[in-house]
Amino acid sequence: MIPLEQAQDFVLGSCGPLAPVELPIAQCLSAVAAEDVHAGEPVPPFDNSAMDGFALRHEDTTDAPVDLALVGTVAAGSSRQEPIGPKEAVRIMTGAPIPPGADAVVMVENSESVLAQDGTEMVRILLPAAAADHIRRAGSDLARGEMVMRQGTVLTPAHLGVMASVGKASLKVFPSPRVGVLSTGDELVRPGVPLSYGQIRDSNRVALLASVKASGFEPVDLGSAPDDPIAIESALAGATELCDAVITSGGVSVGDFDHTKVVLDRLGGGSVRWMQVAIKPAKPFAFGLISNVPVFALPGNPVSSLVSFECFARPALRQMAGYSDLWRQRALAIADEDLPRKSDGKLHFARVTAEMGEDGTYHIRSAGGQSSHQLGSMAGSNALALVPDGNGIRSGERVKVWLLRCGS
Repeated sequence: MIPLEQAQDFVLGSCGPLAPVELPIAQCLSAVAAEDVHAGEPVPPFDNSAMDGFALRHEDTTDAPVDLALVGTVAAGSSRQEPIGPKEAVRIMTGAPIPPGADAVVMVENSESVLAQDGTEMVRILLPAAAADHIRRAGSDLARGEMVMRQGTVLTPAHLGVMASVGKASLKVFPSPRVGVLSTGDELVRPGVPLSYGQIRDSNRVALLASVKASGFEPVDLGSAPDDPIAIESALAGATELCDAVITSGGVSVGDFDHTKVVLDRLGGGSVRWMQVAIKPAKPFAFGLISNVPVFALPGNPVSSLVSFECFARPALRQMAGYSDLWRQRALAIADEDLPRKSDGKLHFARVTAEMGEDGTYHIRSAGGQSSHQLGSMAGSNALALVPDGNGIRSGERVKVWLLRCGS
């Protein structure tokens, strides 16, 4: 057996980022930027009002309350260029350009409408203004040429908004991998079809396709192949032409009907490495390149395939998508009950439920049966506890966990 970290290093060493593509910014959410972005123009592009109110010369308000002649209105989007003079003001809306001559904005709340003796509309300013009050200066958000975003940034809605604000309509990003999922085995029956004696439901393909999608990648359903080398080879050869990565489940042990191993050896030209990893579940695992496409051969037991996905496929796919943070959120949790095990030279991944306690620390309990066929406890868990070789974890002891659905 080999340590988990050694197997992970081998996989990650063969899965570099995909070639960047240029996409409209509306399609870039959650992608990883493949280029630096600088502001090609200032944001905002002109001095504008931060409030609804009145644009004026602040020195005209020193003796407030004062009455100023109202000489117009400036709305957002206005192209008004007329300057204002002494003892004048214009009504202005939020976001509207500051007219020439004005150097402050007084909020509506600090004003009153009044009429001059000749019936002319005026505005009474109730409090003195200071220079630059409620004015957003051009470039106060971003100056021309300023770094907006660096390569490697995971794009959020705010990043896309910034791109739009500096006039960037498209962006080079690392694409999300297309990931094919193939099940193998004569015993597999798709959901909804009656079972004959000796058959089982193909739960792995459903769960792995969902895992791919939940991780942010594009799943491709490759169906299932029987325990026949020709059928498996045909499915894999077609998959590597269609997908950026391929995941199979089943056929990676040492039985007489584990044909996946034979086919991958032939198609991989010797690049496929067959491993017995010192973990439980998911000890058998294979990985290699077929036509430069990464192929992850996961074990067939339902929980083993999902744990193997978390250990190997998910971090590698994240690296292919340009992410630098490859791993699930990790934490040190307190066991609220014993997590027993027997010494066998392996790291055990125990399915547990994790909740944040009042002490600010995660607390965990077993999610149920821990055998590799017991998918129900995997469904009931939201974390994996890494129980080192030995006699297990006692109640009250701390243990490392991978958080699967706890804000990870």
